[in-house]
Amino acid sequence: MPKVEKAVLQNDPSETESGAHKPKTPEQSQEDNTLHLGDHFLESQPEALSITPLTERVNVVSNLNIAHEIIVNKDLYVEEKDLPPNSLESRFVETMYNAFWEHLHEQLSSTPPDFSCALELLKKVKEILLSLLLPRQNRLRNEIEKALDMDLLKQETERGALNVYHLSKFTLDLMSLLCAPVRDEAVQNLKSITDPVQLLRGIFHVLGLMKMDMVNYTIQSLRPYIQEHSVQYERAKFQELLDKQPNLLNYTTKWLTKAAIDLTTPFPSSDSPSFSSSIDYSSPDQEPNNLELPSLTMVLYQGYLNLLLWGHGNEEFPETLLMDRIRLREMESKLHRLTILASVLLVARSFSGSVLFSSPEFVDKIKYITKALTEEFNSRPEETMQNVSEQVSEEIHKGLKNMGLTALSSENTASLIGQLQNIAKKGNCIRCIIEQRIHLFLKCCLVRGMQESLLDFPGGLLFIEGELAELGWKFITLMHHNQQVFSPYYTEILNNVILPAQAQETEVEPI
Repeated sequence: MPKVEKAVLQNDPSETESGAHKPKTPEQSQEDNTLHLGDHFLESQPEALSITPLTERVNVVSNLNIAHEIIVNKDLYVEEKDLPPNSLESRFVETMYNAFWEHLHEQLSSTPPDFSCALELLKKVKEILLSLLLPRQNRLRNEIEKALDMDLLKQETERGALNVYHLSKFTLDLMSLLCAPVRDEAVQNLKSITDPVQLLRGIFHVLGLMKMDMVNYTIQSLRPYIQEHSVQYERAKFQELLDKQPNLLNYTTKWLTKAAIDLTTPFPSSDSPSFSSSIDYSSPDQEPNNLELPSLTMVLYQGYLNLLLWGHGNEEFPETLLMDRIRLREMESKLHRLTILASVLLVARSFSGSVLFSSPEFVDKIKYITKALTEEFNSRPEETMQNVSEQVSEEIHKGLKNMGLTALSSENTASLIGQLQNIAKKGNCIRCIIEQRIHLFLKCCLVRGMQESLLDFPGGLLFIEGELAELGWKFITLMHHNQQVFSPYYTEILNNVILPAQAQETEVEPI
């Protein structure tokens, strides 16, 4: 078998280039865009399924995942997957492909030549070339059908007259017409190869890249149409799944029920207020900790915010949010890192004073050091914060000295290091305050909108305003889309959780 290029979904750090067949050169990204709704859906089936219904459900889930990914991931594109160098998998794959092309070389070099493998390769080349054509390119379609007529080529094979090199040159000429500008050089380099086996091998490699280019072009072309109809499409596809499995909303119901309990359960004054109670309000003007029955919209918002504090792994994750599970886990992880960063900055500023922290260069340096040292915070919190405390206190000492300010006393230095190290504890008061303020900001973004929330930015978070605003935009955009798609289901569930006669709203309003 010829090497078929593997592809993975990635995020392009820049906007996709507009225009037909003009992708940008791919860059590596660590984001995993694997789609997970299908696994969860199939695993939840207790009864045996025949092949046909199972295939139909897999197709529905696959189409729903792809459409959703195109909508919420603006930088989605397909790129070639490179195996780790010198890995067992890489060596195995390379050995197998080398063996195939050596076998082809032996067939073509034998007397008389054996064209059986070459014929299959040309058949595959024809399929790929036809798949790269746009609907209006009928002339090229006819040329391909005529030049790569498999019945005629089979007859030539039987006579021992198949001209593999000539057909490869014809393929190269077509590739020059069809490829994106980014592939021009690769196609041109193939034209200097005279060995028919090496030429076919190069052709398959570049054709694999061209297939990925076509997929990216298709994604780019379809995105405006999908965006226009995304809410109706995703809701219709989910309804198809719900019709086949009525209990598909079980975890969603548990998730919303917990959100309603969080908003309506009073907490003893002696206890530390939880996130839900400390920022619970049903409207921008309402005071926190109002224990009246909340509106359906506020319960939904509380549910969204609880996703950033999930802590349950992937168990019982709401079915309506399965496609965004990885994105939400990444947001949760970034939220945790921002909490640690803001805590460090708040402590450092309280000891070094406003003069030193009025220097953007100094603040950026402290942020850079903290971010670098806290990458392994989850696995080694105490050791991490010990390193952070030493480095930050040293930078503060240097900064005060360079600005001609009074140095910290040994007592204050020890207190600074101690408070920074205490951030490693989950119950640390500074860390808890920062965490609550970040959550309050995100809830304000859902309730009041991003622009208004930025005008009333919480104290103690100004040094991470840019990072937090970016996270807030991504979060509310994702949740807004989810609310638009699934609001009818949420309304029905919440009307059963909160008595309709006492509910403040009858439907979930858009954000």
